[in-house]
Amino acid sequence: MEKTFSEISISEKNTEGKETRIKRSVKIFLYILSGFLSAFLILFIYLVVVSHVNSPKPTDTSSLQWQRNEPSSGFYTLKNNWFRKSNSGLYELYVEGSPYERGVVNGKLSKELIVKQEDYFNDQINKMIPSKFYLHFLKYFVGWFNRDLDKHVTEEYKEEIYGISNSASDKYSYIGTNYQRILNYHAAHDIGHALQNLALVGCTSFGTWGEKSADSTMIIGRNFDFYVGDNFAQNKIIAFVNPSQGYKFMSVTWGGFIGVVSGMNEKGLTVTINAAKSDIPSGSATPVSLVAREILQYAKNINEAFEIAKKRKMFVSESFLVGSAEDSKAAIIEKTPDSVELYDPNKNYIICANHFQSKGLGNSTSNIDQVNESASAYRFKRLTELLDSNGKNTVQKTVNILRDRRGLHNEDIGLGNEKALDQLIGHHSIVFEPKKLMVWVSTSPWQLGKFVCYDLKKVFSLAGMKQDQEIADTSLDIAADSFLLTSQFRNFEKFREYKKILADGGDVNTDSLIATNPEFYHSYVLAGDYQYKQKKYGEAKKYYEQALTKVIATKKEEEYIRKQIGKCEKRL
Repeated sequence: MEKTFSEISISEKNTEGKETRIKRSVKIFLYILSGFLSAFLILFIYLVVVSHVNSPKPTDTSSLQWQRNEPSSGFYTLKNNWFRKSNSGLYELYVEGSPYERGVVNGKLSKELIVKQEDYFNDQINKMIPSKFYLHFLKYFVGWFNRDLDKHVTEEYKEEIYGISNSASDKYSYIGTNYQRILNYHAAHDIGHALQNLALVGCTSFGTWGEKSADSTMIIGRNFDFYVGDNFAQNKIIAFVNPSQGYKFMSVTWGGFIGVVSGMNEKGLTVTINAAKSDIPSGSATPVSLVAREILQYAKNINEAFEIAKKRKMFVSESFLVGSAEDSKAAIIEKTPDSVELYDPNKNYIICANHFQSKGLGNSTSNIDQVNESASAYRFKRLTELLDSNGKNTVQKTVNILRDRRGLHNEDIGLGNEKALDQLIGHHSIVFEPKKLMVWVSTSPWQLGKFVCYDLKKVFSLAGMKQDQEIADTSLDIAADSFLLTSQFRNFEKFREYKKILADGGDVNTDSLIATNPEFYHSYVLAGDYQYKQKKYGEAKKYYEQALTKVIATKKEEEYIRKQIGKCEKRL
């Protein structure tokens, strides 16, 4: 049957109406897409702009023209400054002068290590975040996060960092300028600590004096358990700094880093840092290591250190254990982004793990969570136990404590457990005798190698060094740990090899894995995770249940194990 004229007209109108609606929908979609892209472009431009950091403008840049000399292989000098590798494997650096000059000289003398350290750091970041897209996003996120970083760093330290950045590699310019990158690396500890809140670097430090020490002399020891891959910890630098302003000091550092994590100045004031639990911050402030550096360079007693800490805003929570020859004791500056407390135990010893102890900050919700859920309180109790049982403390006893790998009541809790004082991941360990201006620094691996002794009075009296020579007092070195010669240590090395194979997606024999470290709960977690990926849920469940019979480091890890058991049961 043929359609009437009116029916055709209605059909055409419907078709036209449908086309109009489609066009309108497409137009709306394009508007939305255009708006989204515009917003994304604006955000991108904003991130690029705020992530840009203006370089300092030092008044005297003549040091850029200076050239280092190499009187003998591996020994470099530049005016009175020098750099060398000692027989112990530790690098040693002496720099003096104004801020920019110190930075330039530091960079010229140790430029190979600066380049290596940045390579190691970025290699580890690439392992942690293999996605190029997320790495690119991370670049701008860090730029946004650190958008005001330079406003919270003193001109002195900005100039020193700028001086060093002249010797940085240009191959990472896609991340930022040399200066911007080196500056941001000083906040890397803070950013990782704030955003992950699981890498609460499990450091432990303590001090004894008066009746608690064998000769009444104050002794301070610390483990710096900061792990960014094995390579990162290889090239430790013992830096001796003679600044144009402030006190001379030494610190344990690495290429391109002027902050302080462990150090002592010529007045016998020591500073070590211990991370505490933090909330996720909204932006940057002064990096912890630069607060510690300022204390070391400008304070001669605990009160002066506290005044410096009070005037600097930080964006993570941290404890600064400060030992003072002038005060003949040590105290802890506990600092959060919002408050600061000075903790004095009023005893002849002090212990610092990764939780606060003062009345004000010790009762905070985040700190109570830290005590209940992390390994901090356990390590604190173990250290108390050792101090109570060891009698009067000595340097050798301090080293022994820093190397302690057991749990409470000497229980075998496996090698590498975060509840142990020696977690076998440490970047370095260090011991100070502030009144004698003596310091002992560990050599590889971790704190198991010998501890090398330096006398600050002798080192700073050198007034430059023209011929390569050992500056450590070898007669006072502490011998390497005999544990290095045991089959247990060799098994631990095999355990680490298994971990690497698993991390790279390889196959392992889980029984062999367990045999290398049978008392460590994480051995069973690794075995369980491997079997779970192989869809062998019965085997995985068995390993997870065995893990629960061991001493587990944190509440979070215990919850993970129980969750995995539940997932296995659902699939059986």
